Amino acid sequence: MSTLKKNKRIKRAKQLELYGDLKPGRGNSLSQRGKPKYLGGNGRKTTGITRRKFKRNIRKIQIIEDGQIVRRRVPVSLIRSGRIEKPLVTDPFALPAE
Repeated sequence: MSTLKKNKRIKRAKQLELYGDLKPGRGNSLSQRGKPKYLGGNGRKTTGITRRKFKRNIRKIQIIEDGQIVRRRVPVSLIRSGRIEKPLVTDPFALPAE
């Protein structure tokens, strides 16, 4: 095993630990017809099943990682929960405070 592959695996494991798996979940989409029984119908009938993806709500933002500012693809759920540390935005034309 080369060192390059090992470093890549370590980097990927660290990213998985921080942000979780960013791959979409899998599921089915049902096409149905008919009226439900509780509404007075004969019941719903499934006419087709297709595979679909449940995609994560991912945004590309700047974050602080190991003391450096880097750009990463991060789920919005982590941003909202406060687990992601964003860099402070400073006004470029502001005078320094005395």
